Amino acid sequence: MLLLWMLMLGSGPEFEITHSLKTPQTGRLLLMLSQDFSEDPRFQITDGLNAQLIFGMNVSDWDGSPLIFDPHAPGYPIAELSDVPLGTYNVQVLLNRYHLFKLENGKQVWLPPDRGEGQQWHSKPGNIYNEPIRLDLSDPTVTIKLDREIEPISPPQETRYHKYVKIRSERLSKFWGEDVSLAAWVLIPHGFDAHPDTKFPLMVFHGHFPASPWGLRSVPPDPDLKADYSERFGIHGYNKIIQEESYRFFNQWTSAEFPRFLVMEIQHPTPYYDDSYAVNSACQGPYGDAIVYELIPHVEKMFRGIGEGWARFLYGGSTGGWEAMATQVFYPDEFNGAFIACPDPIDFRAFMTINLYEDKNAYFYEGTFKKVPRPGHRDCLGHVSASIRDQNQLEWVLGDHSRSGGQFDIWEATYSPMNDDGYPKPIWNKETGDIDPEVAAYWRDHYDLTHIIQRDWKVIGERLRGKLHIYVGDMDNYYLNNAVYLTEAVLERLDQPKYEGEVAYGDREEHCWNGDPDNPNYLTRLRYNTLYLPKILKRIEISAPDHADLTSWRYAE
Repeated sequence: MLLLWMLMLGSGPEFEITHSLKTPQTGRLLLMLSQDFSEDPRFQITDGLNAQLIFGMNVSDWDGSPLIFDPHAPGYPIAELSDVPLGTYNVQVLLNRYHLFKLENGKQVWLPPDRGEGQQWHSKPGNIYNEPIRLDLSDPTVTIKLDREIEPISPPQETRYHKYVKIRSERLSKFWGEDVSLAAWVLIPHGFDAHPDTKFPLMVFHGHFPASPWGLRSVPPDPDLKADYSERFGIHGYNKIIQEESYRFFNQWTSAEFPRFLVMEIQHPTPYYDDSYAVNSACQGPYGDAIVYELIPHVEKMFRGIGEGWARFLYGGSTGGWEAMATQVFYPDEFNGAFIACPDPIDFRAFMTINLYEDKNAYFYEGTFKKVPRPGHRDCLGHVSASIRDQNQLEWVLGDHSRSGGQFDIWEATYSPMNDDGYPKPIWNKETGDIDPEVAAYWRDHYDLTHIIQRDWKVIGERLRGKLHIYVGDMDNYYLNNAVYLTEAVLERLDQPKYEGEVAYGDREEHCWNGDPDNPNYLTRLRYNTLYLPKILKRIEISAPDHADLTSWRYAE
């Protein structure tokens, strides 16, 4: 039996890799092996049950001469190359190229710059790779040349209603030591040109990098569209549903009775992730101030926004939910309400399944004689497909120093103080999961939204009264409801003033339930720009100052 197992496994081939670029390269070299031959392995990397194999190592000043891939480089879901079972695989190698940033504080860091794709290593323009090679791992040596380069992203395409705005941020450029831009897709009201004296409220739709805006489809859905299948929602024809919702939204947007307002979706990728989390950060720079005091006023000036706090609102889900809440909390006078769906952990006593202040280890529940892996992803029935350790192991493979572009690394890049080497200080050891209590305390004081609200309520309470609206499914895939329970308890205890907001839960709803009790999540996630409008209009009515214009932007067209 032992001999049979030894035959199934082997030391595997030696991977000799070269590249065809004319200049030396620094970055993360990723070796991928897949037994799913339907598409490139680079598009099959996940932390779930269908995870294919990936291994990662750093290269520095690599001139393209033959390089042997480190057989002991970290891997996921199998830890080392030598443990990969023999068999036939699709093999692909990709170099995620880094750029040297010379920060304002004098530190220098190598990071993967965004190149218009929203910080996606597998499709980042300029990254080099090879066409997949089908091979048997019994071969002793495999030679791979990285001779293909990902093409640049096509320029944004504007429409009648969608406009693209891009500015150079003075604050961010100073921090990063080079030009840094912020951009936004702006949805302008129907009749905008015909009403040149009208100014409009602004809705800020927070979320991940919007390569293109949520569409307005002016024609009915394509009757010949071949129905696809959404594995996430378990339904056929989701592509048709998207077209139907886009057409429905267009009819709403252009109808006579619909209120007129601006919607902006922000592009703010950083070298660490597809968005900055919209707050000021020791390791990423003053993105909060840059968005609130540079980008938003620019958009309002360009498209005739009212430009006052009573006429600005925030909404979003998941990352966008956390951003909406954080922006409202950190800039309480600049916005008049946040609609916060399935937010990333807003109380770090329930950081998914971790209590950052009391637990010693992020990966395991630990007892005297036993430890159990902490779950990281579940379905609505509680079936677990990945642990916290799994999720972090994959990120460690994709990049050290918080450079994976993954979820835990962006939390670290956003919330952590800067280490002596210029990179974020780890909240826990990626190998062992041991939590650093000093870093956890820094996270609490700067980004634990529940802690900050409770600590500062005497100062910000009146300015937040009636503005916080939180929604989450009670079977959120990432256990994000756990933090909301704790937050709700704190909010309900607040006094002088009462918080006068809202917290609601969706029964057996997964990520990302956003507060509609009557429609399925696969529909409501497509309706953010209209979902909260009745509550927003009511909020304007009861809170707008005496001088406020509440009528000119309600014109019929």
